[in-house]
Amino acid sequence: MGGAATAPARRPGTGLPVSVQNLHRVGGRPFVAVAASLALHALLFTLAGDGMRSPANQPDRPADEPRVIVLRTLPPERAKLPPEPRPATRTPDPPVARPQSVGVPELRAAVDQATPREPASLAAPPAPTAQEWAFAARYTLKNSKGYRYTWGQQVRSMMGTAVEGPDQGVVRFRVEIAPDGSLARLDTLWSTSAVAERLARQAIDAMPRWPPTPTGKPLIFERTISFTPFGSDDPPLYQDDCLPDPPAFGNPFAWDGTSARPAAERMPAEVPAPQALADCLKQLPQDSIDAESARDRRLMDRWGSRKSGP
Repeated sequence: MGGAATAPARRPGTGLPVSVQNLHRVGGRPFVAVAASLALHALLFTLAGDGMRSPANQPDRPADEPRVIVLRTLPPERAKLPPEPRPATRTPDPPVARPQSVGVPELRAAVDQATPREPASLAAPPAPTAQEWAFAARYTLKNSKGYRYTWGQQVRSMMGTAVEGPDQGVVRFRVEIAPDGSLARLDTLWSTSAVAERLARQAIDAMPRWPPTPTGKPLIFERTISFTPFGSDDPPLYQDDCLPDPPAFGNPFAWDGTSARPAAERMPAEVPAPQALADCLKQLPQDSIDAESARDRRLMDRWGSRKSGP
């Protein structure tokens, strides 16, 4: 029927179509032409592809923009400290049993009741001699310094031996002696022992008449009587009695706040006349060794080192 396709005629014995056989027969010219046509079309397609990729067909690119480089300064790195070592874990100690408290007996020094310690005592000093009273009656320097010391030594010599205990003590009197040597007034300023005050008053009442005062005027002074076994009245020194007394200290800043404030004036030290100083030095006695030792001991007690003691 008309709808069926007819196969090309083939040459018997070769199996090739008749058209191919005809091409081979005409000498191969049509094959060369086809090959040339294919090569020409391939060249055209290649040129067409290059033309499509040419810069003319591509859109214009913008001009190269300037490159901006931004530098950022980073903070310096902190010094890395080595990590702190972890404390070694300590294994807890096993519980320890508490010891039971044991009563400790109180230790007391053994006291030998057979031989008790005797209390300390100090015998009364000897009474002043007639020569000492004669010197005291004519010594006028420093408010009759020799008379005041001799009077106190006389009182203490009549009080007897001082024994350690509740009866020991110190008493201070304010004394006024008349020009003829009699006692005009006696006041107790303070006392640490009633027994010491009683014994001192009994000695004063029993004393004989003293020599007249050196200046012929009433002699008023304060005197401390020590009735203890650990201290005695030291003899005085006379070597500086001709020198004038230093000016009394007055606080230049003291002011009541209401009255006129006077200007602070410093009193100059008094300078004795050469002739008067020479006459004064003639009546000074020679200081004793006991007086020198007592002065040195007082200075060491006040200004010396604590290590200087025994």
